[in-house]
Amino acid sequence: MNVSCIFKTFFPLAVVALLVGCAQKPQALYNFGGYSESYYAYEQEPSEEKLLELQKAIEEAIAHADQSVSKRVPPGMYANLGYIYLKQGNTDGAIQSFEKEKSIYPESAHFMDRIINKIQMSENSAGGDS
Repeated sequence: MNVSCIFKTFFPLAVVALLVGCAQKPQALYNFGGYSESYYAYEQEPSEEKLLELQKAIEEAIAHADQSVSKRVPPGMYANLGYIYLKQGNTDGAIQSFEKEKSIYPESAHFMDRIINKIQMSENSAGGDS
């Protein structure tokens, strides 16, 4: 086989392989939205205003994740939202967020169950005192 024949045979294959390899855009595994920036801002200056901004960023990331290709938020995002709800006294919202975290990331089930049980025990003991 001469060089010209090898070139004519393998060059088009190499071009096709290169184009196919470059054409595929990698998909993001998770949808963070503005979560990272809001979380950093809250950690730098914890305040009620920054906490509300963080809550809004998480809720928006969750809403956008439902519409995106991956349809997933990163591990811990629902748990973080649940913690915010708990700090605000919204125990129902907190439990729902912890349950959602547990359903998406089963490896968190033990921890989420412990938090949910503590919330429920706290509510039961507060209800029994009145």
